[in-house]
Amino acid sequence: MSSLPVIVGFGGFNAAGRSSFHHAYKRMVIESLPASECQDTMLGLATMMKLVRFEAGSYIDTNEQSLTAEEVIGRFSEQILNSTLIRKIEKSHFDVDAVHWQKNITMRSSDKQGICFDLSRKQLPDPLPANWQISDIDKDNVKIEIIGEVEFKADSYRECPVKVAGQLPSGFNPGDHYNARFHPRALQMAIMGASDAIRSLGMEWKTVVDAVKPDEIGVYASNAMSQLDENGFGGMLQSRLKGGRVSTKQCPLGLNTMPADFVNAYVLGSVGHTSAIVGACASFLYNLRAAIEDINNGKRRVAVVGNAEAPILPEIIDGYGTMGALASEDNLKRLDKTDTVDHRRASRPFGENCGFTIAESTQYVVLMDDALALELGADIHGAVSDVFINADGYKKSISAPGPGNYITMAKAVSAARAIVGDESVRERSIIQAHGSSTPANRVTESRIFHEVAKVFDIQNWPVTAAKAYLGHPLSPASAEQLMVSLGVFKHGLIPGIKTIDKVADDVFDERLNISLTDIDKGAGNVDVAFLNSKGFGGNNATATVLSPQVVNTMLAKRYSTEEIAAYESRREQVRKNASAYDTAATQGNFDTIYHFGQDLIDENDIQMTKKEMRIPGFANPIDISMTNRFKDMM
Repeated sequence: MSSLPVIVGFGGFNAAGRSSFHHAYKRMVIESLPASECQDTMLGLATMMKLVRFEAGSYIDTNEQSLTAEEVIGRFSEQILNSTLIRKIEKSHFDVDAVHWQKNITMRSSDKQGICFDLSRKQLPDPLPANWQISDIDKDNVKIEIIGEVEFKADSYRECPVKVAGQLPSGFNPGDHYNARFHPRALQMAIMGASDAIRSLGMEWKTVVDAVKPDEIGVYASNAMSQLDENGFGGMLQSRLKGGRVSTKQCPLGLNTMPADFVNAYVLGSVGHTSAIVGACASFLYNLRAAIEDINNGKRRVAVVGNAEAPILPEIIDGYGTMGALASEDNLKRLDKTDTVDHRRASRPFGENCGFTIAESTQYVVLMDDALALELGADIHGAVSDVFINADGYKKSISAPGPGNYITMAKAVSAARAIVGDESVRERSIIQAHGSSTPANRVTESRIFHEVAKVFDIQNWPVTAAKAYLGHPLSPASAEQLMVSLGVFKHGLIPGIKTIDKVADDVFDERLNISLTDIDKGAGNVDVAFLNSKGFGGNNATATVLSPQVVNTMLAKRYSTEEIAAYESRREQVRKNASAYDTAATQGNFDTIYHFGQDLIDENDIQMTKKEMRIPGFANPIDISMTNRFKDMM
């Protein structure tokens, strides 16, 4: 009997705001929300963006004026809407209209006179170039005369051809919420995202730890591009060229395992399993598959799964832009036949498009096996039954799509059909498309959906694409699909692809419902979501995610009426605790978990026998007695 990996906590931050309790999802469908839920989302964004702070029951603006909730929304709603989702890259990242670079300059001396200048003796190159003549001015300075040619690099500035990205809400800086000294931005986001997910549980992390063996907890997280900003690999690789020095932190903090390592070391204090799998844009689903397989087979009872990516850097944009993968200013103008660009509409899945939009994001989920979730009274938001991963075979281009995604998508639908039946798949399922907003993707991905729909007799299959709102954050892309799916399960609103005027003519949409407006299916009326991801190199993955309504039905068949009733009773307090965190976070208090140098384990206190090991600070021992799994070969 396999354990069911159920989702008991989720959180993170992206261009739409905070993911826990569906706030980022609500920003995406804000036009379709009831007034009260719209107000809560807007107020949460106002405090996150530091437009106001909440104090003693009132909202206080930057001029120390007290405001009501209605006044906050009346004054700041337009600013909030304009400063979230996809938009022109803000100067807090870099100035897209004047990106710093170095101009190569070759200077030549005249026939009669060399190039002369004074120089500090400390700045002399070593060795001295052959055509440099040196004479002393004093003990600290020298005169240089150069005969012939010399190359210099001079500071210069130029426009970035790509000026749009999915950015965290304006004014929200992850490093402001804990002691983030020298941490690369992606790791600041990892701390914030994982903390948000853990806080959303509605129970103390120690409660979870004390309920299991220490090695029954696992963290599965990574990022695709490592940390390429000044505090990570970027600063390390640039230091010699800039005449600087490498710091002690840039190399280790640049590693793409750090979104797992930071969570283990500073959020959870875990001695359990750790894993950092990278599969380009499908990285989240690669990590998710490892986690659910470990829960299925009983190796793990708790899994924290996620990614954090901060790729809004000139160098990364240069890389993807040179490939022609990003939506540039010129291409967007040509597409719209205009001299101005609507940056909000840069990402256009399944419409007339010209490339994807880079984004930053951190997303984490907490999974438990179903028995532990019931034991602890955890609130169940859904379950991940399967994740399928397949490559493309021989390829001509490493970035081109291939046949692997046909396999993953067909398997995911077949797996759902085996669990929930034909009717649920045909009438009550949705697709979270990769929807990268490239001309190739809109054709190839829609054709996969069309062919699978034909085989399983699906008509009018709802398709949504989070990248229309959030951009493409690379490794956490499918985590954002999962967050949106949990919102759809709860509220019934499937976000429309509002950035396109119409579905492109070459899209295979005969059996698909690619809506330009939100689709209201009604709360609790979606049973299954398929998360689809297509990564460079043939990293294809599709996940089958079950709604909490489906999970509750499954649990009712596995457990007695008395066990379910006892679980629901325990869950009441958990929900109250979670709601209290949500209220505090909406008011700007994220209570970020960050333990640096606290509760360190004294290795002298570790106790060990041939059967078990006890680690100080953990209630339960680790079983180290092993059996021969290859007995039949001995």
